[in-house]
Amino acid sequence: MTLTVLKIATACLLDEAGRVLIVRKRGTHAFMLPGGKIEGEETPRQALERELHEELDLLIEPSKLESLGHFQSRAANEPDHWVEADVFIARLEASVKAQAEIDALDWLEVDAARQGHLAPLLREQVLPALRLRLLADER
Repeated sequence: MTLTVLKIATACLLDEAGRVLIVRKRGTHAFMLPGGKIEGEETPRQALERELHEELDLLIEPSKLESLGHFQSRAANEPDHWVEADVFIARLEASVKAQAEIDALDWLEVDAARQGHLAPLLREQVLPALRLRLLADER
């Protein structure tokens, strides 16, 4: 069995209460970070800017995107697929609305106990890294 690797760029978009925006794409069950596949010669930041605009009608300054890191995990909605993700953090200063393939938006407490509805990448890799980053930023 061969695994297909999807290269993606996603963002931890934090509101004023420190919650992170999560999205669910139409026809899927897992919530994940907004973002998507890197196309052609795009850099991760360029792909993320495009995806945030398409999915959330959000224009974000590239300078506001801070790297959280590079993570790998099994894909949430595609069997036999693996995701390799460049993940960024930004404070959300504008409202967002679900559009394109986004079916639902929600806000997740970074320390939420209930995480079964989250994509593996977010649950297993990104949230632990985000918690550590936010703790370090408080010091």
